[in-house]
Amino acid sequence: MSIIIETKNLWKVYDNEGVKTEALRGVSIEIKKGEFVAVMGASGSGKSTLLQILGLLDDHTDGSYFLDGKNVNDYNQQEIAKLRNKKMGFVFQAFNLLPRATVLENVKLPLLYSDVPEKEWDKLARDAVVAVNLEHRMDQEATRLSGGEKQRVAIARALVTNPEVIFADEPTGNLDSKSGQAVIEIIQKLNREMGHTIILITHETYTSEYAERIIRLKDGCIECDDQVKNRRLCCEAFIK
Repeated sequence: MSIIIETKNLWKVYDNEGVKTEALRGVSIEIKKGEFVAVMGASGSGKSTLLQILGLLDDHTDGSYFLDGKNVNDYNQQEIAKLRNKKMGFVFQAFNLLPRATVLENVKLPLLYSDVPEKEWDKLARDAVVAVNLEHRMDQEATRLSGGEKQRVAIARALVTNPEVIFADEPTGNLDSKSGQAVIEIIQKLNREMGHTIILITHETYTSEYAERIIRLKDGCIECDDQVKNRRLCCEAFIK
């Protein structure tokens, strides 16, 4: 597999009125296309900062970040925005759905900013909803969904542009254990069956074990980077 994401000696320093905080300190990683990587660490370890930078939502202070072999500093802001929309999908803990919009309408949102012809939007959105097993909720407003269903809509929304990389930031953090397992199994399904590269931010050991590899951060540095020896696999009945 080719490398899709590579960082070399990546630093992120926040400067608040002269007070400097080193959120990332010399982080060097490689992530291959089709990998499922979990990033773990205590609060303040730098894991969310790393996601923001890898997802082109924030700039790094020093070091290098290569996306598909190209230094992201070589892209202008318009190109960065296009890359985020076309190449990346995002799933956040808070769902970030439009409450009075239907499931289908919420899933279509990224297509509004894409170059996909409007005549294709409905099919793409419906296919994404089916992929997360929510076709029976297609026309329901988001306010009428359970927490687990809302997160599955958020996954479908991230999936609708067929991104190469899906970033999931604590996607099970607001869910009960049963709903959380359903969500993480769907995320693993996107990796195993559809080939999406997954970068998962989590503090839950159980959730991280669905990944192939776990990167642990501590005080902005990589503490360890290991393959998962006893990886949890989603049940075949659920996958189908």
